Amino acid sequence: MQIKPHILENDIVRLEPLGETHREELRPLAAEAELWALTSIRGDGEYFDGWFDLMLAGQAHGDQISHLVRRQGDGAALGHSAYLGITPAHKRLEVGWTWYRAEARGSKINPASKRLLLGNAFDAGAERVELKTHHKNQRSQNAMLKMGATREGVLRHQILSWTGEWRDSVYFSMLRDEWPAARAGLDARLTA
Repeated sequence: MQIKPHILENDIVRLEPLGETHREELRPLAAEAELWALTSIRGDGEYFDGWFDLMLAGQAHGDQISHLVRRQGDGAALGHSAYLGITPAHKRLEVGWTWYRAEARGSKINPASKRLLLGNAFDAGAERVELKTHHKNQRSQNAMLKMGATREGVLRHQILSWTGEWRDSVYFSMLRDEWPAARAGLDARLTA
């Protein structure tokens, strides 16, 4: 599996590998405290620079590729999504750290982004793509099921979040041979 940072785009979104030039563009989008309520670390307000630096450090280390998600057409910045835990030897990675400003939630933005990220991962040789979310994040769990991922189970008390609460992580995955059906479903949603 060979996955490298590069621009991914379709008719709906453009995913740009995160760089320092995106810091100030993302800062106001991350200011919404609700985005961080169920995350393991905080990225709003005074915590934004620490979060952003962590995203850049993951890229520098080579096990993460973060993306600024931009709407095609008007070029508006909408949020962030990333590849995490990139493990070439085992042909697997995770798609995560996904968040969007309020106007993009519940729209075609997330399915369009996931279509690009999953397609690129499998094209690059991935056998398995993992996704996980907070046990209280039902919206994310529903979105993962809707796009064709399989719910695998729950790791209890896996992460101590910034709130001091233990997070149980609900794991999902998609395998290479499941991708064609999921891709067809995503394509149908995006053209509807």
